[in-house]
Amino acid sequence: MTGGSRGIGRAVAIRLAAMGAFVYVNYLHNEGAADETLETIRQGGGRSAAIRFDVADANAVQEAIEKISIDQAPVDILVNNAGVTLNALALRTSDENWNFVMETNLKGTFNCCRTVLRNMMRRRWGRIINMVSIVAESGNTGQVCYGASKAGILGLTRSLAKEVGSRNICVNAVAPGLIATDMTSSMLEGPARAHVLGMVPLGRLGIPEDVAGVVAFLASSDGDYITGQVIRVNGGLHI
Repeated sequence: MTGGSRGIGRAVAIRLAAMGAFVYVNYLHNEGAADETLETIRQGGGRSAAIRFDVADANAVQEAIEKISIDQAPVDILVNNAGVTLNALALRTSDENWNFVMETNLKGTFNCCRTVLRNMMRRRWGRIINMVSIVAESGNTGQVCYGASKAGILGLTRSLAKEVGSRNICVNAVAPGLIATDMTSSMLEGPARAHVLGMVPLGRLGIPEDVAGVVAFLASSDGDYITGQVIRVNGGLHI
């Protein structure tokens, strides 16, 4: 579980642990938040451990996955949730910021997928669930590089699903809409909140647990015949 220390990632990690999975919670900077996630999992009777690495660093990803395989078992379920956003209009987006978002979001997802695939293919079973965004399909002003990175993950998901389906490996994407997390809190203050809610047919913001339930479904045997799909969790904001 990459990016599992806060928000949607934390909710997914807790849900998968409740299903019986041993969950490795990846983080990069916030060790305290990762520890809080582990404690919540343990209080619920689940099993988990934290592991620090940068998904944009292919060597670090390789070392981390090898460590997990030695310490516990090969990765059967990969949830790619680690991501960043740097909002700016296209004309104000620097090369440095573009590369940072692409390397973390798109390259990071690819790094993790490529690294776990060998064992999944050998074992002839695997689940890869890539977290994207409503912005990947709808677009959004000021999120050119973020939207492009997430749209790239959609292309990766669909192509990879065709490559590895014969080995019983399902690859899907989950596209959250406006979910109440630390990342979206600044967007949803004051009058902006009422404006946004007016555009959502279900009339409320999503919560991380809404997304976690869909990930859990795709990771379970109920999702055995679903691959190459994007599941939208947005309350009808984008249809």
